[in-house]
Amino acid sequence: GRDLLVSAQTGSGKTVAFGLALAPTLLGEAEKFAEFGAPVALVIAPTRELADQVAMSFEKYAKGTKLTWALLIGGVSFKDQELKLDRGVDVLIATPGRLLDHFERGKLLMTGVQIMVVDEADRMLDMGFIHDVKKVLALVPKEKQSLLFSATFSDEIRDLANGLLKDPQSVQVTPRNTTVQRITQVIHPVGRG
Repeated sequence: GRDLLVSAQTGSGKTVAFGLALAPTLLGEAEKFAEFGAPVALVIAPTRELADQVAMSFEKYAKGTKLTWALLIGGVSFKDQELKLDRGVDVLIATPGRLLDHFERGKLLMTGVQIMVVDEADRMLDMGFIHDVKKVLALVPKEKQSLLFSATFSDEIRDLANGLLKDPQSVQVTPRNTTVQRITQVIHPVGRG
């Protein structure tokens, strides 16, 4: 139930870490908020590819439960996403921009969010999404569990964490700025031509 600041490399299992951890809480909380159709958990990621990857993983984790979810990303139909939102969902997985688009259209009620995950926070900052993240934070309740995942802990990430997390526990899965053993890196020097 504590807020967490987690440093872990790409490929180290962050998605399974927060995806499976969400399930017990969600199963209890989802029933409480089901009548409102309000999401209980929110996962934001910087790109639609990362959000889609989280959604595919969550689909596996939620299999056999009554948990419902929606993926809100750009480049796909608003209408299909709105249909899912109209039926009510327990978990929203989204990019910040598309989430804000749906909120501004009056399609989202964020007052039931009990758990918020910011995935790849370092990439969000690199890609200039910090203002959108702050707008999203203003929409969700102050009293919630917040989990911030980042490959690195720059000063900007720590500032974001200070504004988002309350007395967080820090978890560093791997040594700073190292590569997961399963990933092979190759350099191909090429001429300017």
